[in-house]
Amino acid sequence: MFVLAIDQGTTNTKALVFAQNGEVVRSASASCHTDYPHPGWAEQSASEIWATTRQVIGETCAGIEAEIEAIGISNQRETLVVWDATTGEPVGPAPIWQCRRTADECAALIETGHSEEVSALTGLGINPLFPASKLAWVLKNRPEAEDLYRAGRLRAGTVDSWLLWNLTGRQVFATDHSNASRTLLFDTARLAWGPRLGEVFGAPLDCLATPMPSDSRFGETAEGATTLPAGIPIHAIMGDSHAALFGHGVRGPGKVKATYGTGSSLMTLTQQRTVSRHGLSGTIAWTQNGKTAHALEGNITVSAQAAAFMAEMLGLDGPAALSDLAQQVPDNGGVCFVPALAGLGAPHWQDDARGLVSGLSLGSRPAHLARATFEAIAHQVADVFEAMEEDLGHPLDGLSADGGASANAFLMQLQADVIGKAVERRKIPEIGAFGVASMAAEALGKPIEAGSQEIQIFHPAADSSARCTLRDQWKITLARACL
Repeated sequence: MFVLAIDQGTTNTKALVFAQNGEVVRSASASCHTDYPHPGWAEQSASEIWATTRQVIGETCAGIEAEIEAIGISNQRETLVVWDATTGEPVGPAPIWQCRRTADECAALIETGHSEEVSALTGLGINPLFPASKLAWVLKNRPEAEDLYRAGRLRAGTVDSWLLWNLTGRQVFATDHSNASRTLLFDTARLAWGPRLGEVFGAPLDCLATPMPSDSRFGETAEGATTLPAGIPIHAIMGDSHAALFGHGVRGPGKVKATYGTGSSLMTLTQQRTVSRHGLSGTIAWTQNGKTAHALEGNITVSAQAAAFMAEMLGLDGPAALSDLAQQVPDNGGVCFVPALAGLGAPHWQDDARGLVSGLSLGSRPAHLARATFEAIAHQVADVFEAMEEDLGHPLDGLSADGGASANAFLMQLQADVIGKAVERRKIPEIGAFGVASMAAEALGKPIEAGSQEIQIFHPAADSSARCTLRDQWKITLARACL
């Protein structure tokens, strides 16, 4: 038995075929382009997202199509795709989760006192990260969208809905509870779209996908949609961060995972629906076997992307070269970098914050900037980690890491030093793909074994004094970036 996991992320689309023993037997990846047409805007082509999905499916499944028994989808969240149900054509580019084009509208809603009401229903704070204000923006700024809505042809959904609709030959328009909970339009107590939320954001609910449990049989592949034969069940859908938590084997409160990607996400399960008091989000982790698991999450806007940014600024050949440079110095030489390149996410939520480098002197070298960049990634994770401890009211034992940047042992050691706790790293960095494949296999009654998921542990090497000095330096520079 093979299970296909489609892992559609911000920077690339991946497909991985898992055997029942947990091993990856095939994999492929195709890059996705992001445009930044105006300051604060970030958008992608939904057509390219689907094209890369078809491409990686074809590459991974060639010759073994008949052995694929189920499909799971893990996807970048909060990205809004709007399309014409008749033609299948997207209505303009898709504003992704990083897009801040609706910052003013969100600020106005906060100013007029809607925060408490919205948070009570969704667990989320009002922020342009989420699709609710983006949908209102599309209807206001793209006349064709309003025309399609009046004609009953407008479809609006997150990336999972777009992929599912295409995989099923335009027959199924649905989403799962984890993705729905990230829209600011989903009542997480009722597990349904919230009419009051639609009113607050000026976003119509009748063009949204049907919310379903994460382990549902969402539909089946259609003939000709991809190289796959018709009739393969799509049996699991989760947002990428949720799928990673599931892939780590977390099934109850007490453990925290961090996914290091373009941005980063920390998530931990909670006993019940939780409204954070420290800048985090209450969210649905997944619904499986009829039971809904709730979680706390902190989303960092620019994480591993900071390394790519700094590598380009220094004229280096990517993050790997930056990491090599960073390890040429024993410390940051007093240099600190806050990568608020698209504002700051959790737990600070400062849309107008901007990137800042401090502590430069005549003794500063490119290597110090490089090291400060990796430290910044670790500091942002530590900020969320500490906020979680405050919300939960007790210390956390450590961190389970995944995502592309977790493959960097230098970064993982820095992370352990900065939080003062052990960091565990899984053998497969694409743990989200493993998670959604596992859920799909469980839904089939054929669980995937997790025995091959080896774990490497990074223990703190810095003493408490050195850690406190690093954290204090970061907090001082962070405060300046937020002015």
